[in-house]
Amino acid sequence: MKNDYKEHFIIENRIEELPVLSEKIEQLGKKWEFLSPLIMKINLVLEEALSNIIYYAFKDKEIHKIEVSISNKANKLIIEITDDGIPFDPTTSEQPDISLPASERPVGGLGIFLISKIMDTVGYSRKNNLNILTLTKFYENIERKNN
Repeated sequence: MKNDYKEHFIIENRIEELPVLSEKIEQLGKKWEFLSPLIMKINLVLEEALSNIIYYAFKDKEIHKIEVSISNKANKLIIEITDDGIPFDPTTSEQPDISLPASERPVGGLGIFLISKIMDTVGYSRKNNLNILTLTKFYENIERKNN
């Protein structure tokens, strides 16, 4: 296996795109020889981040492109999600109080919390009217086949 891989996907801001991307991530994970638990984490993070973008980033009903780039280099995954939606920095969101019973917690915020727990770093920038969400995950060789 080469030490450096990168894949790029473009989806539309439609929730129906998520299962298609999920299948592509499954195939990519197998190609990169990741074990199922790591592939599942990647898919869960992408589903949470992208569904937030699809539901909340666009004020119009137009079709928008969302770009997803995934890099795999030296036991580090970098996922970069770019969209032209309204500015939103998830790194400034208040963490939910998960000690409260579900009935007492406000609705929302768990997706961002989940992403922050699975990924090692979560970064945000706004450049050229684009939101850029950068998610990094360091993984162990034991999370790959044929180590």
